[in-house]
Amino acid sequence: MGRRTRRVMAIVGFVAALALLGACGPTLYTFNSIPASQVVEQARQSNAAEHAPYEYFTAQSYLDKAREEAAEANYQDAIRFAERANELGTKARDLARRRMREAGR
Repeated sequence: MGRRTRRVMAIVGFVAALALLGACGPTLYTFNSIPASQVVEQARQSNAAEHAPYEYFTAQSYLDKAREEAAEANYQDAIRFAERANELGTKARDLARRRMREAGR
């Protein structure tokens, strides 16, 4: 293999690596936002708005902010907000379910 061929292959490899790294943000955001969306929806179905309002509405706000940041291609922030939405959504869902059991519903 000639020197020119090696140089072209190195450039092609570098460009391919950049393309793959550029796709990490959206992929990681999607990986975090889907479970967050699901758990916030589960919290809503568990009537968390009534039984765990702080946790539920805060989780919903974090999820909305994650979507907003992703739309602006701020994927690190979007991932962080989606993770927080997942945490609070889980807490809201579990708290609402526990309070409903305690109330005998």
